[in-house]
Amino acid sequence: MVAFIKMHGLGNDFVVLDARARPLPLAPAAVRALGDRRRGVGFDQLLVLEPALSPDADLFMRIYNPDGSESGACGNGTRCVAALAMDESGRDRAVIETRRGLLHAAAAEHGRVAVDMGEALTDWAAVPLSEARDTLHLEGVEAGPLTDPAAVGMGNPHCVFFVADAQGLDLETLGPRIETHALFPERTNVEVASVSGPDRLRLRVWERGVGITQACGSGACAAAVAATRRGLTGRRVAVDLDGGRLDIEWREADGHVLMTGPVATSFVGEASL
Repeated sequence: MVAFIKMHGLGNDFVVLDARARPLPLAPAAVRALGDRRRGVGFDQLLVLEPALSPDADLFMRIYNPDGSESGACGNGTRCVAALAMDESGRDRAVIETRRGLLHAAAAEHGRVAVDMGEALTDWAAVPLSEARDTLHLEGVEAGPLTDPAAVGMGNPHCVFFVADAQGLDLETLGPRIETHALFPERTNVEVASVSGPDRLRLRVWERGVGITQACGSGACAAAVAATRRGLTGRRVAVDLDGGRLDIEWREADGHVLMTGPVATSFVGEASL
């Protein structure tokens, strides 16, 4: 048996395992079994804490999707793990190491956590795409009413569509068609966004390897960057997701994206692997 913590950020839910003292047997089949919402614990992502490789980090966070695949970024999960690290250290700051690099986090007002998600990637090879394309207007990537998306890399790939009514779209049908488009060699997360004000977006997300989620931190960052690049919003954007609001800032000075939002612990328990 292994102890776990169940956490969430705006309903985007995670199982957190601590593998810092000893490695855990996490073959893809074990990840899928733990992620099963009927026979396992269930999660949008599994977050595994490992010893940091960098002397500047508190810990290394490895991220798995419910289908057993590994992901390079998870914004809401980073906030949750940062909250755990700050509780452990007694400090109001933490550095979380991921496949993308070091992510700096800090306690914010009203119990929220702010994370510097790093630089937004807008070059086609960095997203990544399978061939050279204009990432601000991706021609030929469409499904039904979804056309003319923008691509953004946040350590994982995102394809953002701007629509009149994000809530009214059948994202469950359209999302997987875009996720597996040939232009995305690593598959892609799919965002549908409606501009609801000069600095506000309504966003829904289809996560690769997961499906529709209540919230997606890296998706909110990607949508805010895409909206700014198209002149639809300013660089500070409130993003309303199914689970609640995230505040995003795309800094002009260094191109980094700052994300602030709440974290919560649902329960703790033990599971077999």
